Amino acid sequence: MSTSPSSSAQSARERVAQRLRDLRADAGITGSELAERCGWTHPKTSRLENARTPPTPDDIRRWCAACGADDQVADIIAESRDAESLYVEWRRKARAGLKRLQDSNVGFYRSTELFRIYSPTLVPGLLQTEGYAQTLLSANARLLGIPDDSDAAAAARVERSKVIHEPGHRFVMLIEEGVLRYRLGDADTMAAQLGYLLTAGALPSVSLGIIPSSTRERVLGPQELFHVYDDTLVSVELLSARVRVTQPSEIALYMEAFEQLRSMAVYGADARGLIVKAIDALG
Repeated sequence: MSTSPSSSAQSARERVAQRLRDLRADAGITGSELAERCGWTHPKTSRLENARTPPTPDDIRRWCAACGADDQVADIIAESRDAESLYVEWRRKARAGLKRLQDSNVGFYRSTELFRIYSPTLVPGLLQTEGYAQTLLSANARLLGIPDDSDAAAAARVERSKVIHEPGHRFVMLIEEGVLRYRLGDADTMAAQLGYLLTAGALPSVSLGIIPSSTRERVLGPQELFHVYDDTLVSVELLSARVRVTQPSEIALYMEAFEQLRSMAVYGADARGLIVKAIDALG
């Protein structure tokens, strides 16, 4: 993928910065004059205008007051908040607990008709067993340095995943074969997880594709974990944050990547054969 997954967030920040620059230009004042009216230094004005620092609501209020544009405060604050929501740090998002993070997506999942999910290293969350999810979420809590409520969070994730049994949804999921071999938890945990893949992969609403490690001449290399919700939103999961991609051109790029990855996957009996081999390898 040639496009940074955080570019949608940065583009949104730049649009806010452009509005602030335009307000200052329309008011006919220099950056130094604006800084003096706002009570901060000129370098801060430059950082805000060039999208190097996101403005706080108070920054926006002062800026608009300095430019005689108080009527635009609410609109710009809302746009700035939207821009910052495109890039959400896991540590901040999970501050209230991992269970709450799982629960926060239930409504959104139920309103989505078509899920496209590509995962190069993990079983997708919608197909995780409680034991596998608990092991993963507990490790995430330790990494982020947040309270470990992984038991409750794993139960909430499994509850949220019941959407795959509800009518009106379709799920196209792709994983790399290595996902079947990466052990999270003990052998029993992995056996239960792989066994569930055999069951869930047979559901009418689920298409589970596995890209074999032996694939020759891949048309596209492994990518970051991403979800495409209908045709309107892509969520990219990075180590430190979740990035929401909303620009149509970027969404189209991820959908094209998904189709190229999908063309290399095996399905049905061939996919089940890879899962059974992974179960046998557990010993």
